[in-house]
Amino acid sequence: MSQDGAQGRYAGRAVAGGRYQLRDLLGEGGMASVHLAYDSVLDRQVAIKTLHTELGREQAFRERFRREAQSVAKLTHTNIVSVFDTGEDDLDGMTTPYIVMEYVEGRPLGSVLDQDIAQYGAMPADKALKITADVLAALEISHEMGLVHRDIKPGNVMMTKRGVVKVMDFGIARAMQSGVTSMTQTGMVVGTPQYLSPEQALGRGVDARSDLYSVGIMLFQLVTGRLPFEADSPLAIAYAHVQEEPVAPSSINRSLPPAVDALVARALKKNPNERFPSAESMRDECLRVAQSFQAAAPSIVPGAQTSSGAGVGSAVFPPVEQGTPAPGPVQTPYQPGPYGTPTSAPSPSPAYGYPQQGGYQTPPQTAAYSPQQATSTPPPYNLAPQPTPPVSGGSGGKKSNKGVVVGAIVVALVAIGGLITALTLNGGSDDDKGGNNASTSPSVVAGHKGPDTTKTIETAKCTEPQESYDDPNKIQVPDFTYKNIKSVKSCFQAAGWQMKETKVDENTYGEGTIMDQFPSEGTDVDPKNMPEIELKVSTGDPS
Repeated sequence: MSQDGAQGRYAGRAVAGGRYQLRDLLGEGGMASVHLAYDSVLDRQVAIKTLHTELGREQAFRERFRREAQSVAKLTHTNIVSVFDTGEDDLDGMTTPYIVMEYVEGRPLGSVLDQDIAQYGAMPADKALKITADVLAALEISHEMGLVHRDIKPGNVMMTKRGVVKVMDFGIARAMQSGVTSMTQTGMVVGTPQYLSPEQALGRGVDARSDLYSVGIMLFQLVTGRLPFEADSPLAIAYAHVQEEPVAPSSINRSLPPAVDALVARALKKNPNERFPSAESMRDECLRVAQSFQAAAPSIVPGAQTSSGAGVGSAVFPPVEQGTPAPGPVQTPYQPGPYGTPTSAPSPSPAYGYPQQGGYQTPPQTAAYSPQQATSTPPPYNLAPQPTPPVSGGSGGKKSNKGVVVGAIVVALVAIGGLITALTLNGGSDDDKGGNNASTSPSVVAGHKGPDTTKTIETAKCTEPQESYDDPNKIQVPDFTYKNIKSVKSCFQAAGWQMKETKVDENTYGEGTIMDQFPSEGTDVDPKNMPEIELKVSTGDPS
């Protein structure tokens, strides 16, 4: 069924036994359409997304879509578009899954960005940082529930008329990726190439830090008016995410302070371990940076390039949220208002719906490509983050050297004191090595981070695990990463499972935190022949 056919025939139709009456088409993409609808039971307006793909014919996908929608419906937050209902109906002879969402009067973030690009060349940094912080607030809630968005981009972020940020389409990408048609064969990736994390591009498992990479891409786009990686094919864009380093945003927008460059650079690290550890920590940094500098209008460098492999545009996946940067520094005065909204120049005020039809034009991002085609693959990620090199500061001279010498002496004294303490605690005898004394009185390593006992996993995750979407006789391995080992052990004991622990040195997450697991989260296993699950547990000590 063509998209035009969907637009012409779905309006005026009803789903769910006539409860939801489809009205105006609000937006349309390669995989779905969004209609304004009327809920005749609760007498309210809602937005209904209908998926018009071949996946709708497959029972396995429809079941996955339903379960994902149920998970998303549990998310309640100011910055998350609420999900009210889900189901499937027969539209024009095709089984069509749909999802009923909160109706938001506003417009997509991409449309807001286009307006700022036309006016300033890019979005003012203070406004971009505050919007990004609100997106991260939504992700913080979803990540706490173990739900990774997987498709963060301006097209999935709405701005209400009052400037409230609303993130939508949680779980859609995960449901799409579970499809079993030729679109999503083994080793294929479904998503928007311009915002994919390197691990997504390589077909590896993803966690919350993958969303943070996508947020970093989006923030780069907001403050520069362009994407860090552009090319003429999805594969080329994926290769850029894996291999190329983005330029500093300030090389495109001269008004950006170094703190914005540092924030974006950390979010876009190839190794997930080097990114922000959580949405909360990245959000805190966004707010800190937003308050640390004087708001100023963007100053775009004419002809600035983003990456060595960048092209003029993307022929296959045009970044529709992106506008054309101004040819030079923008002369329009900028006065920060609520969310940095420009107050000096009039802005158009059409009646935007959810989402605006003109702005909500999703590119055919769900076309699949194979990451195995990449010609080069970076080395495997290390579980422990690399030690931070010492920062050299000052302009040299006697005063600077004196500080270094004094610092070295202090470090040496601390190390000697720690060694003496360790020997004292261990009795100073070789006879105690490997004995009980070593475990009951451990030495404390400098830089050690204690356990975070707030990160727990529910026992029901093991005793009532998620069923496999493909085989009803199998279950999915729960996600134990970043949970404290004590709660994980309780979960294992309740289910009668076996584990194997391996210690890894890292002091970002704290002692007893699960850093990795095998089999990975979501792997189908036979509960009657449950494998031993290997867990890599943090020591809390620096690597």
